[in-house]
Amino acid sequence: MHLRSKAAVKDWPNTIMGLAQRKLKAKKLCAEREEEERRLIDLEEAQFQAARRKEAIDQASTYQYYKTERVKGLHSALLLTEVLKERDAQVEFKKLKQDVNKKKEEELEHERKKAILREQEKAHEHYMKQKALSRAQLEQIKEHKRQAELAKLEDKREGEEIQRLTRLYQLEIQREKEKEQAEKLERRRLHHKHVADQKIIKAAEEQKQEEDDDRIRAHFKAKQIIDKLRKEKEAEMQRLMQEHQDTIVNRLAAQMSEAFKMEDGRVARDIAKKEAEQEKERKDKEEKRKADIESIAEHRATVMKMKMEREKEKKAEGKKELYDLMETDRIYLEMEKAKKQRRRDENMEVQKIQVQQMAEKQARKQQEKQADLDYDAQREAIAFFKECEFQNYAKQVIESESKTTHNLYPLLKASKEGTELVHGPHSRGRGPSYQAQDIPGTQLPCCICTTTQEVKT
Repeated sequence: MHLRSKAAVKDWPNTIMGLAQRKLKAKKLCAEREEEERRLIDLEEAQFQAARRKEAIDQASTYQYYKTERVKGLHSALLLTEVLKERDAQVEFKKLKQDVNKKKEEELEHERKKAILREQEKAHEHYMKQKALSRAQLEQIKEHKRQAELAKLEDKREGEEIQRLTRLYQLEIQREKEKEQAEKLERRRLHHKHVADQKIIKAAEEQKQEEDDDRIRAHFKAKQIIDKLRKEKEAEMQRLMQEHQDTIVNRLAAQMSEAFKMEDGRVARDIAKKEAEQEKERKDKEEKRKADIESIAEHRATVMKMKMEREKEKKAEGKKELYDLMETDRIYLEMEKAKKQRRRDENMEVQKIQVQQMAEKQARKQQEKQADLDYDAQREAIAFFKECEFQNYAKQVIESESKTTHNLYPLLKASKEGTELVHGPHSRGRGPSYQAQDIPGTQLPCCICTTTQEVKT
């Protein structure tokens, strides 16, 4: 009934437990709502931060893309196109201004002449500036030619350096082959030495086995001699013990005879008074003597029996020790046999490991070669993708500018010139990469500015 009452009132809302449970439930729901709100706030903050990071990455990527040489060249061409467009607009405006002011030319002829004079002066000044600029440009052209000649000399020097490095690489390969040959000879010598050492160790082990056998035989002989000496000593001790027992019996007999004599004198002095007591005492002493003799004989028999049992135990122990020695010899021979088999198995395992290592080395070289080929194909694909991206961007710029001007030559030239050089095989981590070979077959250097390389990275 108590349990039924508890089950009946446990769901009542107006009890103390019901109120406590409702408060706990409300508190739990409030905590869950707060946790959900915090989770939504964290999610919104994470989305906002991700959007900011994406925007920053896009801006950085765009900035790096605009810092490349080809894009900067395209932007320079775009600026030149804008300048040409502005110049055309100024020429058009000038023509329009001349048409509008044609009626006022007569009135303003004097001013026009002055303007013409000023224009002539400006033209002369502009001519002088252009002449100085042409002179400076000629100097720059000469400097560029000199720089080109120096670049050719540098390319030639780099080609010679590459040839020298190739010769050094061939020498290094030759040294590696000689080193491998020397290592093979050294391993062969060590193997022969190991075989000779194994023979010496085997001879030493056989000699040690013979010495152990001699030592076991000597130990067995010494044990036999010790057993013989122990038996002789036990026989001597038995004889001495028998003599000592006889001496004790004789001494007891003499003491008893003296006692009897003393008792006889005492009986003679008081024969009438203690005859019965003396007879009883004599009988007791006689029985005691007999009991002592019987106990001595029993002790002697027990000692003899114990001695025989000890001799049997010693013989059994000797047999057991001999059996243990034979078992130890058998175990030692089995251990030596197992050790030889283990050495043989270890040598076979070493040979298998060496063959496996050679196979793994060959497979690793093949994998590295395939990885280099995959890396070159990936670089060519990336270069093709960047070229397509640049061409799309240049096409968009050209289409946008074609709507406002017809001076598109700088943009077309910038979009076609300065194509990115496709590099040849790139050895990652083993030296610089170069362009493909030129017509004579000389390996050309990789000419990439730092900005382009940073964008690629």
